[in-house]
Amino acid sequence: MDIITFQQPARARLITAEDQELPVTAVLRYTSADPLAVFVDFPAEATLDGEATTWTFARSLLSEGLGAPAGCGDVQLWPCGPARTAVEFHSPYGLALLQFDTAALRRFLLRTHAVVAAGQEDVAAVVERGLTALFGGV
Repeated sequence: MDIITFQQPARARLITAEDQELPVTAVLRYTSADPLAVFVDFPAEATLDGEATTWTFARSLLSEGLGAPAGCGDVQLWPCGPARTAVEFHSPYGLALLQFDTAALRRFLLRTHAVVAAGQEDVAAVVERGLTALFGGV
């Protein structure tokens, strides 16, 4: 099976501690090689340490968070009115609260499901790759 990867630019608003909204461009990314995950890439100018950063979380979390509050760990999502979805990223260095256009997130999610339908992920292959990475072929 061929691996399909795509990305979609997404504009977001970084909500500061002073309740200011700063524009941020992120890239939403998906690959059939890791069908349970979605990736959000942030450029260096959008991070505290000045280095490009990628956040990875479950595709199902994105799906849940578009309709209701979801997540209890490092990534949490919730609807923020009819047009925006809030995404909160927690790290050892602090947290970042961003608002994305819900329509853009929905488009991205639909594209992921066109590549690998929900429930059709090859979980055995994902587990095998994870175990190989963890144990290094021991």
